[in-house]
Amino acid sequence: MKKIICEDKSQLPQVAENIIETCKDLPVWVFMGDMGAGKTTLIKAIARAFGVGDLVSSPSFSIVNEYENQQDEIFYHFDFYRVEEQEEVLEIGIDEYFYSGRHCWLEWAEKIPDYLPEEFYLISIEVTGNETREMSIKKIHDGS
Repeated sequence: MKKIICEDKSQLPQVAENIIETCKDLPVWVFMGDMGAGKTTLIKAIARAFGVGDLVSSPSFSIVNEYENQQDEIFYHFDFYRVEEQEEVLEIGIDEYFYSGRHCWLEWAEKIPDYLPEEFYLISIEVTGNETREMSIKKIHDGS
């Protein structure tokens, strides 16, 4: 497991680059943390690092947002916070997204445990101070 300390928002570009380098071998990244821990803020920084010029926001109501960078790479950002029954994600064709080979960034994935891919990176964000966050990155294989 890798740990990254972010002392304030000015460090987010470096943190994003570090996460991209650490997680480059898998396209699905799950972001976990309490409400307000900074999941969406971190995903915005990662999107910027990939050259996404689109407005990056939490897809709370649509479940998924699609972004594109200048190299025509597609990125998917999911927010499962409002999912009440995990089977709801079947309606949007969740497997097609997860196995597309494109980057998929997931918030509140704990709401859909049965539909997560066998391999992904788990990026846990812990609030350790007013602006300080500690991120733990762990590669998950076969749900363990």
